[in-house]
Amino acid sequence: MHRKTFLWAAPLCLSVLASLALPLPARAADPVPAAGPARGDPLTPARALIAEGRWRDAIAALQQVNDTSSADWNNLMGYSHRKARTPDLAAAERYYTEALRIDPRHRGALEYSGELYLMMGDLGRAEARLAALDQACTFGCDEYKDLKSAIARFKSNGNRHVAAP
Repeated sequence: MHRKTFLWAAPLCLSVLASLALPLPARAADPVPAAGPARGDPLTPARALIAEGRWRDAIAALQQVNDTSSADWNNLMGYSHRKARTPDLAAAERYYTEALRIDPRHRGALEYSGELYLMMGDLGRAEARLAALDQACTFGCDEYKDLKSAIARFKSNGNRHVAAP
């Protein structure tokens, strides 16, 4: 009887385990999601401007949307302020902080605020963001790998910020 039960249950268990190995739907951490933005997403125009490196235009587009209650909106505002030709690091930090207040596990805001802290020379806070990403990324994620690489570049350059290649 036990052997028959096992023979029936084994394929079911394997199926469940295989489904756990499938990639989980990910929240967009990068300014332009790999699969493209959702239809009707009010952030789409700003994401396109960010992809083109048009930071000031992206900020203006985001200001028109003015969705201050959205973690994604705040993350994109922080990202645009940090990447602008003349970065506004204080504004970037405010927006990342708000994104993380709304969603403490927002992978984009965790990674990008960690990179911001490296730009500011604050290795301790960047490493704290890396630890938070480690908790937010169940099976590892690109945001964790990217911030870990940025921290390694920072350390190997005498604790000075080095832009990603």
